[in-house]
Amino acid sequence: MSTTRTRGILTSAAAIILTASAIGGTAAAQAAGNHDRPDATTTDSSSHRGTSTSLADAFNGVDRNTNWQQTSKLKLNFPTYHTEGIAFSRDHIFLSAVQITEPTTKFPTPQNGFDRTPGKGIGHLFVMDKSGKLQKDIILGEGDMYHPGGIDFDGANVWVPVAQYRPNSSAIIYRIDATTLDVHKQFEVKDHFGGIVMDKRTGHLVGNTWGSRRFAEWDLQGKQLATWENPNYFIDYQDCQYVPDARMLCAGVTNLPQTPAAGGTGATYELGGMAMIDLKTRSVLRDVPFQQFSTAGHVATRNPFKMTADGDHLTMKVAPDNGDEGNGTEILTYEATVTPAK
Repeated sequence: MSTTRTRGILTSAAAIILTASAIGGTAAAQAAGNHDRPDATTTDSSSHRGTSTSLADAFNGVDRNTNWQQTSKLKLNFPTYHTEGIAFSRDHIFLSAVQITEPTTKFPTPQNGFDRTPGKGIGHLFVMDKSGKLQKDIILGEGDMYHPGGIDFDGANVWVPVAQYRPNSSAIIYRIDATTLDVHKQFEVKDHFGGIVMDKRTGHLVGNTWGSRRFAEWDLQGKQLATWENPNYFIDYQDCQYVPDARMLCAGVTNLPQTPAAGGTGATYELGGMAMIDLKTRSVLRDVPFQQFSTAGHVATRNPFKMTADGDHLTMKVAPDNGDEGNGTEILTYEATVTPAK
C-alpha cells in the first residue's frame, strides 16, 4: 500500500488520535516510572522512561571478554513455532513468532522483482503473564504478509512489523495497546521490514529491512522521512530496542560457512552479537560478539532479545529456540557486571 493510499484510509482526525495515544501513553508510562533491573518475573526496561542513559553507559563496558552468566530458564509450555521478537511490559511478556504452513521456494532467476515464492504462514503475537503462561494469541498479518519480526515496547504500545517472508516485498506496521491488547493497523510500507523501534526523542518509528541492510524512519502516519544504509556487516540485526538518548540496541546473528573439516560442506556456524546504534548520526557506536548457546545449539542472540541495566549490572533476556527444537522455546536470562567505558 502506498503512502498516499494509507493517508486516504487514515483520516486526519484518526491520525491525530493515534499520535496522541502513542506519544501521550508513553509519556504517562515514563512519568509512572519502572524498575531498571529485571528478575525472573519483572523486565520493565529503563528505556521506557526515555531519559535514563544507564543502559547506554553500561553497554559501553561490554566487550568480548565480558563474563556473561546464565541465571535462569523459563520454559514456555505452548506451541511457539519460529520465535522472532520479545518485549516486556509491567504486566506482560510479548513474543512474536511465525508459523510456516508452506515454505518459500527460491526461483532459478528472479521473477517480478522477487527471488522466491511468498509461501504461506500465520503471524502470532503471544501475550503471557510474567510466569510465561499464555494469556492470548493475537493473529497478525494479511495475505502474503504473515512474518512478524523484532518488536519494541514504548511504555504504552507494542510495535510489530509483519512482512512477507522474502526481501524487497512489503510489510504492515501494527500497534498493540499493551494494556487493552487492542490491535491497530498503523500503516503499510514497501519492502520487508523485520524489526522496529519507537524513537522517543522524535516520536518516529525506525525499521530495518531484510538482513538489516537498510534502515527507514517514518512518522506515525507512515510518511517515510529518511532512509539509510547499514554501515556495518558484522551481524544481521533481528530484534532491537530503543535506548535513551536517541540510541538503538540490536542483537542478531550471521550464519558463516564451515570448512569440511570443521563440520561438513553444508555446516554453518552461528556468529552472534549486539550493536549500539546512534539514531542521530546513524552510525554504529559499539558492537561486540556474543557466543553462548541455547539448549538446541543456537547462539543466544539468534532472534528475540532485550536488555536492561541497573548501574553497571546488565540483564539480557533472549529466546533463541523454536518450539520444535531442543527443549522447546525457553526464555533465557544472562547477567553480567561491567566497567563502563569512560
